[in-house]
Amino acid sequence: MNIEPLSVGRLIDAIKSKLESSFRDVVLEGEISNLSLSSSGHWYLTLSDKDASISAAVFKMDAMRNPIMQRLKDGDKVLVHGDINVYPKRGSFQIIIKKILPKGVGDLKEQYEKLKKKLAAEGLFDLAQKKKIPEMPKRIAVITALRGAALQDFLNIYQRRSFWMDIVIIPTLVQGDEAPKALRKSLFNAIKYSLTAPENKKFDLILITRGGGSMEDLWAFNDEGLAWDIFNCPIPVVSAVGHEVDFSICDFVADLRLETPSAAAEVLTQKQSLIVNKMHDVKSKIRNEMRYFLQHISEKIEKRKPKNVLSLLVKKLSLFQQKLNRADLSKRFIELSGLYDYQIDLEDKLKRLQYWKERAVVDRKTKLHKMESLLVAYNPKNVLGRGYAYLEVNKKVVLDTVVFDSLSSQQKMTLHLHDGERTVIKE
Repeated sequence: MNIEPLSVGRLIDAIKSKLESSFRDVVLEGEISNLSLSSSGHWYLTLSDKDASISAAVFKMDAMRNPIMQRLKDGDKVLVHGDINVYPKRGSFQIIIKKILPKGVGDLKEQYEKLKKKLAAEGLFDLAQKKKIPEMPKRIAVITALRGAALQDFLNIYQRRSFWMDIVIIPTLVQGDEAPKALRKSLFNAIKYSLTAPENKKFDLILITRGGGSMEDLWAFNDEGLAWDIFNCPIPVVSAVGHEVDFSICDFVADLRLETPSAAAEVLTQKQSLIVNKMHDVKSKIRNEMRYFLQHISEKIEKRKPKNVLSLLVKKLSLFQQKLNRADLSKRFIELSGLYDYQIDLEDKLKRLQYWKERAVVDRKTKLHKMESLLVAYNPKNVLGRGYAYLEVNKKVVLDTVVFDSLSSQQKMTLHLHDGERTVIKE
């Protein structure tokens, strides 16, 4: 028999076409849970009754037409009008709400509030009844679903932060009609085992936990019988059910409520983690102290080696020898006799005498140079070079007007020029 297979996309498209065309303007009555507002302004919620639940969405524009959305909360009963929509990527369907009207408080929310008030009046939530949670439990019973994300979250943090706490996992149902009975049985088995076990195998703590979900998903933890079992449990009980915003009866009656499984792992291992960190700090400090001590000892040993001791003695002996030489009186005769000061004074005077001697020579040379310059400037021959000449009689008398007038006729004279001499005769 050959049947051509359909692709997933074609099947979903066919379902989408039939559902969306067949269920238009649907009117539903149900209880709100998991109500949330997205950053884009769309509202998302779950509509439930005792038999089933369906996802729903109110888009931003429809929410603005229904201002009641701002006042609704989990547990409210509502009447909604809308269309069925199929989301192909996940193969899921939801109702897109166009109009929403209030119908009062939902059945689950009402049951929850009634049971909460009843148990509070009976004293199950009294702080005085709470048992002290051990700071460093050695052995813990964890009651949860074996393959749930809550257990993995708890174990991941526990394995990273704890070093000596034993975990005993007691698997149980955490959702559905049989879950309350399963939870009570698991708690009973944990108590029974601990009471009969050797001292080192007893439980110091029981943790009841599961991940988040709608009120319907967490309803097993609102069971009255489970609440009384937790209240009467001789072992401290910690409840970590759902997310931060989720509260169950189990949370109120337990000796300690923690927001999530991860928070439970962190709180229960906190003291151990602090001690481990302190041990690491002490270990580091001891290592540093030992390193410093060994270095100090090594330096002392190095100094006390015969070779180094001998070297030190030689240095000291050399120092003493220098001091002894400085103390030798025979070598300090000049210093001690007072001649040293005279010698220094004499040397100083010799230096000053040498200075003034050199200074006098420089001064004489300067004056001599100046006189030489004057002689050169007044040398008659230098004047002849500029076009002048002079007469001389008998090679020794330089003529002036008076001498020239007194000379006889035919007197010979010497005319001096810059480049030679000539003989001239007076007429």
